[in-house]
Amino acid sequence: MSVSKPPVDVDALAAGIRAGRRVDVSRAITLVESSRADHREAARALLTALAPSTDSPTVRVGISGVPGVGKSTFIEALGTHLTGLGLKVGVLAVDPSSVRTGGSVLGDKTRMARLSVDPNAYIRPSPSAGTLGGVARATTQAMLVLEAAGYDVVLVETVGVGQSEVTVAGMVDTFLFLTLARTGDQLQGIKKGILEIADVIAVNKADGDRETEAKSAARELAGALRMVYSGADAWVPPVLTCSGLEGRDVDHVWRRINEHREHLGREGLATKRAEQQLEFTWALVRDELADRLRRSPGVAAIRDQVREAVLAGDLAAPVAADRLLAAYDD
Repeated sequence: MSVSKPPVDVDALAAGIRAGRRVDVSRAITLVESSRADHREAARALLTALAPSTDSPTVRVGISGVPGVGKSTFIEALGTHLTGLGLKVGVLAVDPSSVRTGGSVLGDKTRMARLSVDPNAYIRPSPSAGTLGGVARATTQAMLVLEAAGYDVVLVETVGVGQSEVTVAGMVDTFLFLTLARTGDQLQGIKKGILEIADVIAVNKADGDRETEAKSAARELAGALRMVYSGADAWVPPVLTCSGLEGRDVDHVWRRINEHREHLGREGLATKRAEQQLEFTWALVRDELADRLRRSPGVAAIRDQVREAVLAGDLAAPVAADRLLAAYDD
């Protein structure tokens, strides 16, 4: 005989979050990450009770970088620096989830051993569930939970695989891109468009024998960016060097992040967050429609038949899509 779990006490959970109780923060983030229909309903009620605002004082920073750049080491150094200033720091590490099994590495907490035991820091590995919609829904709502719990800074680490950076950049105030002193990386990054969404750029691992090379790469990249932004009356992303391993010049990176926020100004920041909320609204709509499509009895009735016909080459993809949508509409 199965025992049903009690419903979520949204009011009690919201009160615990506002009081900064870590166990309630963790419960709430688990709730907003869940794909269960009843959990989604409870999550909506919780976020309504927490009353997220576009003028929240919490600093939202997205962090990404090239493979091997040392994101976790840098984030630990930055987080430790911030807690040393008396700030409460939340880290949402978006890990890659398998599109086949749904499994996730979730190793960032073990790579930030010092920060994970800091009482003023909270680290939450968060599986992306294999979809950008999953990132948008779970991470944005988790960020709102941390803000309601009184965290001064929320750092969102991306999986670093292309489109996910754009998704995360659309939910933060400032997007920090970490790179390395590798020949061709700087200009190639601009071609891929990643640097075009960056607000601050830092060449990491500027330590030991690599310091001179890192500074040279920073100068080259800064020159390239000046050409990209030539004539534009806009924020030109500063290019810095730092060492997450040694904690060197991490404070300079933080200073530039704050300068970017000052450049936006209170009105500009509020406008940016309001536009992000609108985009998040549509992301939730798309995510919910996709979920309803998967759960549709009409779609389930013809799914296998359509799958076999497409695999056999008997049915073109546009026609197959039309049939599935028609089954959903019926």
